[in-house]
Amino acid sequence: MVAKIGTSSITDDHGDVDVAAVSKFCAEIAAVRSAGHRVVAVTSGAIAAGLPAVGLGGAQRPTDAVTLQAASAIGQSRLMRVYDDAFAGLGLVSGQLLLAPLDFGIRQQYLHARGTLLRLLDLGVVPVVNENDAIADDEIRFGDNDRLSALVAHLLRADLLVLLTDAAGLLTADPRLDTSASLIEEVVEFDAELEALAGGTGTVRGSGGMASKVQAAKIASWAGVKAVIASAGRDRVLVDALDGAPGVGTVVQPRSTRMPARKLWIAFAVKASGRIVVDDGARRALLDRGVSLLAAGVRSVEGRFTAQDAVEIAGLDGATFAKGIVRAGSNDLTAAAGRQSADLPEGVSSVVVHRDDLVVVP
Repeated sequence: MVAKIGTSSITDDHGDVDVAAVSKFCAEIAAVRSAGHRVVAVTSGAIAAGLPAVGLGGAQRPTDAVTLQAASAIGQSRLMRVYDDAFAGLGLVSGQLLLAPLDFGIRQQYLHARGTLLRLLDLGVVPVVNENDAIADDEIRFGDNDRLSALVAHLLRADLLVLLTDAAGLLTADPRLDTSASLIEEVVEFDAELEALAGGTGTVRGSGGMASKVQAAKIASWAGVKAVIASAGRDRVLVDALDGAPGVGTVVQPRSTRMPARKLWIAFAVKASGRIVVDDGARRALLDRGVSLLAAGVRSVEGRFTAQDAVEIAGLDGATFAKGIVRAGSNDLTAAAGRQSADLPEGVSSVVVHRDDLVVVP
């Protein structure tokens, strides 16, 4: 199991770490381990824990990246001290692991990350994972730990991802506006209407919200991992999620096929730097035959990007249907758009996005 808990669930209104909330989370993990299962914890809260230490706690959270990175450096050790103490009281040892998106996109780093996590589990340690916010570039970061936890679940081929939040799960409406809102207990397939129910971002202290939980559950589903969105305040929430107890939260069923790790990273972990619009023939070829995107099928280029950046791929109707790692920058691609391979200058490849670096996005 990969169990993720958010900032708002483990900090108080001032931003200080709520020791009792962390202790409950750790006790939940201990209960699952006692039943014979291995658990990886994914936690937010380092930035929120660091801000009060330098007089920046409270409702008005800073927004500049450098201050947030500094707060993360200050708060991460404070956060881990609480986890270490809580797990020690339960007779368990915890180990910190800080990850970044490139750890999932570069195969050697991916294997290193998986090897470290598996060895920690073999040693009986509870890995406590967080994003490496202190040095993460805003262009190459997860942005919230929900997405990170889904990728960790894929990395470990986990059986279950549990996303703990302040709500009972995904509801049919915002309960603050509609008193008749009820829990959606199971999701088999996602559509735009369902995702719209998740709303926007989260609390002042956190960076996620229900929208990011739903997105993470969708990533898990495409990775072949069952996901549960549930309340962090519920007693025995992790055990109930594992046992499939009725009403534990919103259960998102996995798809029958797993998306490869690199394509999962391209689809969900890396930010798109631009967009390529292709003609109908290229769109059909990409969707039906799984081929590479060639310059001849490109109609227009939007945004500025360089080779090895991620781009969205859209049809003439403007709807994005794929995403990939581009092999040419926006300037070169604009010049090559619509040209056959024989018409391109010598040394210029006709392949814009190779099929191994292209994924049809949900």
